[in-house]
Formats: sequence, structure tokens, C-alpha cells
Amino acid sequence: MKKAFLSVMITIAITTTVSAQGPRRQRFQREAFQTDTPMVHDPVMAKEGDTYYIYATGMGIQQMTSKDRKTWTVLPQPVMTVIPGWTTDSVPGFGNHVWAPDVIQWHGRWWLAYSCSTFGKNGSAIGLLSTRSLGANMWKDEGCIVCSHDWKAGTDGKTSGDNWNAIDPNFVIDDSDTPWLVWGSFWDGIQLARLDSTMHLASKPVTIARRHRPGDPHAAENPTSRFAGRNAIEAPFIFKHGGYYYLFVSWDYCCRGAQSNYRVAVGRSKKVSGPYLDRDGKDMLTGGGNLFLEGDKKEWEATGHCAVYNFDGEDIFICHGYSATRNGAAMLIQRPVNWTSDGWPELAEPKESAFND
Repeated sequence: MKKAFLSVMITIAITTTVSAQGPRRQRFQREAFQTDTPMVHDPVMAKEGDTYYIYATGMGIQQMTSKDRKTWTVLPQPVMTVIPGWTTDSVPGFGNHVWAPDVIQWHGRWWLAYSCSTFGKNGSAIGLLSTRSLGANMWKDEGCIVCSHDWKAGTDGKTSGDNWNAIDPNFVIDDSDTPWLVWGSFWDGIQLARLDSTMHLASKPVTIARRHRPGDPHAAENPTSRFAGRNAIEAPFIFKHGGYYYLFVSWDYCCRGAQSNYRVAVGRSKKVSGPYLDRDGKDMLTGGGNLFLEGDKKEWEATGHCAVYNFDGEDIFICHGYSATRNGAAMLIQRPVNWTSDGWPELAEPKESAFND
């Protein structure tokens, strides 16, 4: 569907690049259209009945549907036609460009978390919506799950604010049917907290993963933000398989098109609260993690912000990749997941090309 891809390129305008990490800004088209090469940033997926749904970063949260996960209908209307007033009160400078959603079904409702933030700062908030049916596309504002306040280090050595960033949420339900939220971007890394029955915080956040151990002199300078520091880790996603919880994270830098070096790493734990260790037993809290996927510089310059699902008995990995052949455009990647004999995930070759040109 090359024509459909050209339609996407024409109707979705990518204007500014934001990071620490924020996605490229997108403008929605006026009419629905179909494509098998969807441009998408920070995708998550759900299935209701015989229909698959993708939710992603965009004005009011981008959404699209499919019957087969091959041909996608990109919907003209966003999830959020009205942005709740509390978001701009909580996050000065936030408009309607909503980042990195996550969606899950739990106790008869669909819950959708989303990120409100501004470039390179951690004065951010994670909001919550709920609905009985994805197909109805009628979402109720459930307020704020968690906010972070700008981290500031004074000349006197004292600090204020939160040393974490309330973006990139992911829901996980543990074996006792308790919901948790994992989130984070840069600063002190990936955070985890238990939720209550209304999907709001029931415990204080705890750091569970970092890109580098604190104070590591080998950590590279941040080329995108003078605020966020060198702890280049974000976009967590926890997937339960067998007796383990697997923590997928994105390392390094997204949102720079062909200059991105985003990549996915993974560790695992017997408990949702951690510790998450890599194959060598190194704790992700001190920089551990096994590289899972990165750009091959042929089809993809970089890959990241992933999710993992079981649909119809098959484990599926999705993320966005910066296309090496399409000027760094962020495109949807889908790959089956296999499991090694010692219980580690690995990507299987796709049954057919990610692009059906």
C-alpha cells in the first residue's frame, strides 16, 4: 500500500522534535484511511472482540483499528476530544499533544493512562481514563494517577522536586490480582508503585532500573536536554511469562529521526517489585539488562518504546522503529516472541515483512 503510506506522509505533519524523552509532534488527518505501514510513536495495543486497537502519542492520543494486525484504519478523531483542565493546571506549558499511553482491561473496565509533559523537564503528570468498551470510544476522565515536580539542584547542594519523571506509564497486574504502575524517563530511572482499586497510587514510588549505576563516570553526556541528566532509560513495560515478570526498557535516545539510537533491553524477576536481573545476574537497578533489539542500520536506524502481549495464544512484541529508508519516520514494528529453554525472550522472524509494499 504505497499509496496509503504517501497519504500518511501527507496528512501527518511532523514538526518539532522533543526529548527526555518526548515524541515528534503530529497533526491528525481529516478522514479515516487504511494503511499497512502505519506511522506511529510509542504504540500500545489491545484486542476487544475481533478488533485490535492501537493507541499512541499524538494530539489527544492517536488511535487506529484492525481486524488482522496487518491493515490498519487510522481514525481521524483522537481518544481525547477535550483535554481535562487539571492537566494544564498541573503541567504548565502542556497543551494537547499527549504522550505514551498504555491500556489494560481489569475488573470489567478498560483503563488508559497517558503522559502530560513538556520538552526536557520532569514537571509531568500521568492521567487516567476509563471506559466499558473500546469500540464505543467514550472515555471517562479519572483524574491524575501521579505527578512529578521539577527537580532542581541548588548551589548550596540542596535539592527540591522529584528525582523522577511521571511519563511513559505501563499497567501490570500481579498474581494476586493487584494492579501496579511502572513508569519513568531519565532522572533516577524507572519507577514502580502499587495501585488501589481505582487505579491510583497506593504506595510510594521505588526505583527499579537505571541505565547506569549512580555516579558512573562513563555515562555519556545527554545530547538532548540539560535538565534530564545521563540516565538514558525510559518506556518500561512489564510482561508476565511462566514464573517471571520481564521488564523491558528503552535505552538511549529517541525522537531524533535517523539520528536516534534508541534500543530495547530486558531483565526479569520472580516478583513484580523486583529485583530485575539480566542473564549475568546484574541488577537493572545498577545498569544491568540484556540488549533485546536495536536498529540494524538497514531497515531501522533505531527501535524502542515497546510493548509485549499474548493474542490468541501467541506472544507479540511491538514498538516503533525509525525507518532507515524513509527519512527516519517512526513506523510500527510487530514481531513474534519465542522463549529460550532457560526462559528468556527472543524475537522470531516475522511471518511476512513488516511492510507489505
